[in-house]
Amino acid sequence: MIDAKKIEQIARQVQDSLPQGIRNLGDDVEKKIRQVLQAQLSRMELVNRDEFDVQTQVLVRTREKLALLEKRLDALEGKQAAGTEPQEVSPADVSSETPIVPDVKHD
Repeated sequence: MIDAKKIEQIARQVQDSLPQGIRNLGDDVEKKIRQVLQAQLSRMELVNRDEFDVQTQVLVRTREKLALLEKRLDALEGKQAAGTEPQEVSPADVSSETPIVPDVKHD
């Protein structure tokens, strides 16, 4: 959910941009603006930065595991074709590859 302070800031900016006559209605207009903003932002199903960062880390770990499994599968397939015993692939073999997730810039 969006931070209440951000909604308050947006509500103030909207109220400040209203003509003076409407602004004089005061608290009622501010409350209504806040309600409309909250309803519209809720409909957008936004996630906060913490949730996004957690899911990004889950994705990184999942991709690392997938890369490890792909290497193990390739090793098994290669050894099977050669008729020799497969060698184990460690997570260290995977982590030395190119980055799995592109850099994400935070605002």
